[in-house]
Amino acid sequence: MAYTRIHAIKATVDRSIAYICNPDKTDGELFVSSYGCSARTAALEFAFANGKTTGNDGNLAHHLIQSFAPGEVSFEEAHQIGTELADRLLEGKYSYVLATHIEKDHVHNHIIFCATDNISHRKYNTCRRNYYRIRTLSDELCSEHHLSVIVPGQRRGKQYEEWEASHSGTSWKDLLRKDIDAVIRLSNTYDDFIRLIKQKGYEIKGESFQESVKYISFRPADRERFVRGSSRSLGAAYTREKIKERIETRDQQRTDYKQRPYSKRRLIDTSAGPFQDSPGLKHWADIENLKIAASAYAGAPSITWLRSAIADKKEQVSLTRSRLVQMEKEMKAAAEILKYAEQYEDNRRYHTNYKKSKNPDAYLRTHESRLLLYDGAKGILDRAGIDLSSLDSSRLRADYAAMEKEKTALQNSYKAASKELMTMEQNLQKICQYLQKDLSQDEPVHGISDDPFRSF
Repeated sequence: MAYTRIHAIKATVDRSIAYICNPDKTDGELFVSSYGCSARTAALEFAFANGKTTGNDGNLAHHLIQSFAPGEVSFEEAHQIGTELADRLLEGKYSYVLATHIEKDHVHNHIIFCATDNISHRKYNTCRRNYYRIRTLSDELCSEHHLSVIVPGQRRGKQYEEWEASHSGTSWKDLLRKDIDAVIRLSNTYDDFIRLIKQKGYEIKGESFQESVKYISFRPADRERFVRGSSRSLGAAYTREKIKERIETRDQQRTDYKQRPYSKRRLIDTSAGPFQDSPGLKHWADIENLKIAASAYAGAPSITWLRSAIADKKEQVSLTRSRLVQMEKEMKAAAEILKYAEQYEDNRRYHTNYKKSKNPDAYLRTHESRLLLYDGAKGILDRAGIDLSSLDSSRLRADYAAMEKEKTALQNSYKAASKELMTMEQNLQKICQYLQKDLSQDEPVHGISDDPFRSF
């Protein structure tokens, strides 16, 4: 599991970077890496990029911290996760320095990235949406690396102990929610709900809307304390007001369900008691399920054909995803070259003037930062095999814009194909469920034809 937080740096970028790169904290800087800059000159390079922006929020950089639970991740893996987080979040547009601190029980990453991106020279937006994006990306990476994703303590109103219990099937709050949901389905009025939930053995406080008590509270017979029906304790769907609203709008929800096309509906589970006790209700549900299954089968000559189509669509999705991943790598490399090309071109005159200066030492003292930026950019471009005599940042920028356009087209294709795949898989599941057929089987079951809905 990993906990993330971020704050802006409005001054002393050099001190912040020096702190995170401390050799005592990073095993002699073994766990220090960077993108689009050098850790030694990052403060200068950040200042150069910030000098190109029109933003005036005062932010020079942002400091992102990602902390892992003690003993859950190795130093190397933590650093790898930090790199993947920075690359996914910043998309190769922002220069950053990453340092993994290993001196404490809990390994944690420090990512300091420039407030201005190297492509459009826009400032990073520190809005709530982007904070949630950071947290989501961190959780996704933890999941991919087979780490837990729920932070101990409180998150979205649920304690870690409760989350852990819910996954083991022992959460009493989950049982309470299920009982409340079940009683809501049986209730015609809010008063019915209160009466029925009490019959289940729950003690209730604050159920009246006339009372001054803000929340309704529930206590199971085997518990000492009440739990509030609040967004923080049980969830937004279990407040007194929301419970009443769910009861009153249930009929409308049923109407909405009936108006949904059959292709969007799920099969009705007829194994429940009400269907077994009512032949008429069971007959209605059987007809509805037949229509739902027939809708799922529409356009498919056979189940075998549908399975083949799903396999082909999976291959398309996989190939498109692979191309997207490759495109992102290419764009990251291109963005870095573009950044250093502009840095080289903007500072080349200082190098030329230095060579022509009658007092090079004095010129160096005056323009040291510009000369360092020039030397750094030239070194990177030389190692990349770039011909400096024909260097043209405008052409590189146009090439990058073309790559962005191609990436957008690939993303749209990937989303469309993924949506189609999900629909086909859902249809196959409905058909097999209706036919009581194993999803892994290709041959007909119990003499049922592979095209049972041909007559519809």
